[in-house]
Parts: sequence; structure tokens; C-alpha cells
Amino acid sequence: MKSHGGWILGIFLAFLLGLALPMMIDGKLPDWERLAGWLDRVRFSGSASDLGQQLARLQLWTCGMHPQVIQKESGTCPICHMELVPVRDSAAEPEPPREERRVRHWRAPMDPTYTSDKPGKSPMGMDLVPVYEEPAEEPSEEPSGIRVDPHFLQNFSIRSTQVEKGRIPRVIRTIATLHHNPRTMVSINTKFEGWIEAAHVNYLGQPVSKGDLLFEIFSPQLLTTQQEYLAALQFLERLRQQAHPKALQRARALVEAARRRLLFWDVTEDQIRRLKTQGKAFRRLKIASPVSGVVVEQAAESLEGMRVSPGMNLYRVADPSTVWAQVEVFQHEMRHLRIGQRVRLSLDAFPERRWQGTVVSLNPEHDPRTRTLGAQVELPNSDGRLHPEMVAEVELEIPGPANALKVPEEAVLHSGERSVVIVQKERNLFEPREVELGAAGGGFQEIRRGLSAGERVVTSSQFLIDSESNLREAINKIAARARATTDDRQAEAFENR
Repeated sequence: MKSHGGWILGIFLAFLLGLALPMMIDGKLPDWERLAGWLDRVRFSGSASDLGQQLARLQLWTCGMHPQVIQKESGTCPICHMELVPVRDSAAEPEPPREERRVRHWRAPMDPTYTSDKPGKSPMGMDLVPVYEEPAEEPSEEPSGIRVDPHFLQNFSIRSTQVEKGRIPRVIRTIATLHHNPRTMVSINTKFEGWIEAAHVNYLGQPVSKGDLLFEIFSPQLLTTQQEYLAALQFLERLRQQAHPKALQRARALVEAARRRLLFWDVTEDQIRRLKTQGKAFRRLKIASPVSGVVVEQAAESLEGMRVSPGMNLYRVADPSTVWAQVEVFQHEMRHLRIGQRVRLSLDAFPERRWQGTVVSLNPEHDPRTRTLGAQVELPNSDGRLHPEMVAEVELEIPGPANALKVPEEAVLHSGERSVVIVQKERNLFEPREVELGAAGGGFQEIRRGLSAGERVVTSSQFLIDSESNLREAINKIAARARATTDDRQAEAFENR
């Protein structure tokens, strides 16, 4: 056998000498780099998978925070200067010894049609190679996934939680601006022309009670009507002495007409009674507040001496015991708004307190500028802490799924169109899994497809495991490409030989 090997070596050296001698005669040296590359390819021709196995056993090092950093030697990360950790690929680990396979037959390596039931040599003088029986596929006992070093789990505090079913509270968070309650707001004006000669309420925010004196006004029309009322009373008294029934009836009708005219001009019953008692017209008419509240609008800074026209709003009084909040809700959340819905509000001015309100109305039109729909929320304000134009944070609770499969929101990795969770199958075995999402709220995310109740998902540092999964996939692709390139080179070397 030894002499046989020496004979082959002699033939190989003679081949090399024959290749180089013509070049030396012509005065040209051989291309040693090309020859070395050819030798390197021939070196692995004996085993088609040696180079692939060497690539698989190649130890690579990466950074736990920057998985794009891959080096052949240990050291520190050039970005964050952390110690590199070894990349462990389950595909590179040696397979456990298998049972000896049975040989089906023997065939010639250069002629697949030549077979034999026992070892020997082919007609070309080459050793026959065995062809084994294909073993029956056995279920893999090793679960699929990513095995992570226990030190990695400890250093990065990997935490997980169990997937469970339950109700997902839906909350709409938005902002609102406070306003006076228009239901309690009253405008104060006159129905006649005149001049204000005395104003008793002179500034915004001044509190008034029902019956408080607001201003005194002089009106020639009102003065004339008072005189007509007094003249009708005097005429009625004179006719009573004559006791003529029809004349008394007409006199009473004149008195009642003058009295009603005064009432239509907001002269009170008490003022008409005093006018009748005194028998003299008032030059100034005193106007009192019809409601209690605060003055929120005023026609001018100073009302004294101002000419008043019928219907001119001199004051606007609002009851501060309740206020309205103008809430803006975006288009995709409009369907959840309902009249009578409960709402929670909070303000930066009073962070320790929460107000409860009720949706009382919805705007009939959608705002084209902000793409929102307005809703009005009524809030109690007995202590007067809420003021118009204050900005509040609003939370609207809406009913969510009652028996949904849910996980914490931080357990979901969003990458474009895909949503991925990291499932913990064992203590240090993890599996990235794509899921279909549903409703979200209260810190939970509904999972419609991809998980089942009772499984555990990672809730912290899961992006590191997902990055390592992508890294291993890239390494496997590189190794597969290298193995394919090696096979092509071996085939080319065999053909050239």
C-alpha cells in the first residue's frame, strides 16, 4: 500500500514538472499564485464537505448591543467598547453519534451505473464507494429556537410573562379646552332705546346674584309709556264716579294695555306697583340681574353715559357651578363616542385631582382643518377651580374585547409590516414568532393569531434576542454560500484534472 502511495506521488510530481518545463524553456516563469490556488482546490477534493465543516466550526465574535459587528477574534466592540461575546450556532455543534448505517450496495465513483454487492475496485482501478440505506426519519427531540447563554440572560435582565385571556380596557386619550356652560349663560339687554346714567356692575368676573342692581337707564319711550299708564289710571278713577259700565270697561282696557306695555319692556311688577302708588313717572329705570353668576362679557369698559339700542347685549352672565370641556377626537376613534359617556379629566394646575364628566353633545360636523370631531363634556365646578380656556387631558373609557388573548404592549416588536414576539420555550431557549395584532389598551395588546394561552413571551431586551436570530440566519446563509462555492471549485478542479 505504501509503494502504491509513492507511485501516485511520483506521477503527481512528474505532472507538475511537465507543466513548468515548457514555461522555463520559453523564458517565462509559471504563475505560482494560480498554481497555489489550484493546489488549494485539489487539496479538498478528497472530501466534498471538509471546507464547509471548517466554516461551520469557525468561531465568530459579536457585540450584544450591536449585532452588526462580527469579528473573527475576541476583543471589544468598536462602537460601544463592550466585550465581544462568542456566537454559538447550534448548526455548528457536533452531531451526536448515530447508529451505524447499513450499506445498500457499492458503486464506482466515476461510473454510477457500475454497482456491486461487496467492496472492491471498478474497471478503472478505483475503489468502490458505499451507498447507504436512507434511515427512517425520526422526530427531532431537540426543539427549534435560539439557545441563549445564561450569562446573557443575567446581564441583560431578560424577563418574561405568561400569555393569558382577559378584558382589554380601551382608553381614548386626547385634550380639551374648558368653556363656560352655555346652558347657564344669560345675555342682558334692553328692548327700548336709552342712555345709561349709572352702572353698578363695571368689570368682568364680578359676581352677581339674582335681583342685584346692574344699571339705571333713561329712556324717553319708557318715560312716555309711564305717563300714559298714569293718565289711564286717572281717567279710570273719574269714570268710576259716573258709574257708566261701558265707559269703565274701556278705561280699564286702556290701563291694562299701558301696564302690559311696561311689562313687555321688562319693567317689573314691583316697579309698576310703586309707579301706581306714587303717581309720578320715574326718570331712571333700574335694571336688575335675572340670574346669579359672574359677568363674563361686557359691552364696554365703562357703561355710564353709553347710548343703548334695543337688543344690544350689555352683559353676559354665566353660572360657574358647571363648565363645559370641548373635546377633540380623531377620525378613527369617532365610532366610540356616545352621549352620556363618562369622561375623566386632569389638569396640570391640580395634578392630585381628577374630574368626572359626561358627554352631553356632539358636533354635527367634522372639522376639516384638524380632522377631528368635537364633543362637549359637562363638568361640576362647585369650588370654582375650573376656568375657561384652561387645557385639560381627557381619558374616555370605551368597552374592549372581553375574552381576548393579551400580552403586555412592550412584548411586541414592530418592524414595518411585521409584528414579532419572542416566545420562551425553555429557560434559555427562545423562538421569534410573527403574530397578528388586535385592539390595544391599558398597557395590553390583543393577539389574534400566533400565540396560545399559557405560553411565555419576553417583555424586556427581546430586541437583543431578535437581533441574534437575524445574525445567525445571516451567518447560516454565508456558510451555505461558502459551501456551495467550495463544491463548485471542487467540481471544476476535478474536470480540469
